[in-house]
Amino acid sequence: MEVCGGQTHTIVKYGIDELLPPEVELVHGPGCPVCVTPLELIDAAVLIAARTDVIFCSFGDMLRVPGSRRDLFMVKAAGGDVRVVYSPLDCLKIAEQNPDRTVVFFAVGFETTSPANAMAVLQARHRGIDNFAILVSHVLVPPAMTAILSASDNRVQGFLGAGHVCAIMGCDEYESLAAKYRIPIVVTGFEPVDLLEGIFRCVCMLEQGREGVENQYARAVRPDGNPSARRLVEDVFEVVDRKWRGIGTIPQSGLRLRPEFERYDAERRFALGQLEVLESTECISGLILQGVKKPHQCPAFGKSCTPEHPLGATMVTSEGACAAYYNYGQHRMKVLIED
Repeated sequence: MEVCGGQTHTIVKYGIDELLPPEVELVHGPGCPVCVTPLELIDAAVLIAARTDVIFCSFGDMLRVPGSRRDLFMVKAAGGDVRVVYSPLDCLKIAEQNPDRTVVFFAVGFETTSPANAMAVLQARHRGIDNFAILVSHVLVPPAMTAILSASDNRVQGFLGAGHVCAIMGCDEYESLAAKYRIPIVVTGFEPVDLLEGIFRCVCMLEQGREGVENQYARAVRPDGNPSARRLVEDVFEVVDRKWRGIGTIPQSGLRLRPEFERYDAERRFALGQLEVLESTECISGLILQGVKKPHQCPAFGKSCTPEHPLGATMVTSEGACAAYYNYGQHRMKVLIED
């Protein structure tokens, strides 16, 4: 199992999964942070973005993720001030230019994006920018891997670790996971040759009966990751239980702002309370994110669910498994339609 949407897209785009012998199967894990952002937070984002006293900022791939009734693009079309930014630090400039409105950044991502969001909060405090807040949906990879490995229907025998996550966090933290479940974990890059080498190493470890962690992506990943970035994240965020869309609550799998930074917490600032959500009954993205099903096994795939009219986040984002199968796996789609 790979736990990175970028790796999933490379695998499907270049047909790596089809080049492998039938004894080696690749399944796609919860490697897309946009896809696992809980529906409650999408709905909260929609409500906040619709306020006239708010400028809502986000990376572009969040705008079309479906909520219960609307997405952020619909809010923008209805007149909401929703803006695409390329860094959370851009939001600080926007906040300084609009002192009478609150600028909210949708802070979504794995460990990879958390340092930049932590830096934005620290900079806001340092510069005295009080009309800035973040809506936090940060999730952590190792607890998700633990949840998959401890499931009764787990079939995963080895993991390809996400290279960009490990560039921040390092690969040492995976050693205990590999030892506990007696599996190989190979930290892997994103190019086709990276993935082929990662798969090769993982298979070799399995055939030799070896558990442990190997680092294929040594050109970017050190054992201890990036200590400065890790300290930055630890200073601003604390680890909490987090709900994952389609999967449920995973203990100690997310981040939230520490109490000393709570004035920058959009959930607290706008006090939205408990939201009632409506998840699509057709969408099986939860099973896909757990590696139990593959996109083309969903009855809605390519029919009632397409990138133009998505039922779930895995069909929208550039890292979603369903979008990868739809965009690059046209042969799979044709087989489905013929069936």
